[in-house]
Amino acid sequence: MRRLEQAPWIPNEDVWQRILFACAEQSLRNRLMVTLAYDGALHREELVQLDGGDFEHAHRLIHLRAETTKFQRAREVAFGVTSSQLFLAYLNERRGMFGRIDGPLFRSASNPNYGKPLGPSTWSKTVKGIARRAGAAGLSTHTLRHLRLTDLARADWPIDQIAQYAGHRDLATTMRYIHLSGRELAARLHRASASVQQDRKNLLAALAAVR
Repeated sequence: MRRLEQAPWIPNEDVWQRILFACAEQSLRNRLMVTLAYDGALHREELVQLDGGDFEHAHRLIHLRAETTKFQRAREVAFGVTSSQLFLAYLNERRGMFGRIDGPLFRSASNPNYGKPLGPSTWSKTVKGIARRAGAAGLSTHTLRHLRLTDLARADWPIDQIAQYAGHRDLATTMRYIHLSGRELAARLHRASASVQQDRKNLLAALAAVR
């Protein structure tokens, strides 16, 4: 029997606003994790294994080490101004709480795991809490990755570049991450059709220019 595959959920703009309002009530660490997860389209495991040395602040890049990625392939992703600001603030807070420690960037601030690296399951619980506060039942740690890759498609990134950003080997995998709405697809079709029609008109007009 054919298996029906349902497209993963991503928030519309209203729900995204609610999610961000709920995130604003979170700790500095959690806010940074949300922005980095979105900016870099990061898997949960990639996020919690980030190290301070993975960041190139001059160019706002994250160098993801092969051993931390799902597909065992090193890649580079970008982070935005908000993430940069939160990162510096979190480093100051982290230093005050735990001192200077190497290794994973994100640490637990609760007993009995105080100062220990944050695990994937803890991050999942945090996102579930944000989902409850935002009234966004479909929100998961993977939603931010889907949303980011969809937003790159909305910004007219070529599919091969989106695949590279996501760390995908197969473009078919990337296509499953991109969820443009019917209105967005229709608008793109209208723009493409208008462009084609104008090109045809220009070619026909060239006939009139022949003397």
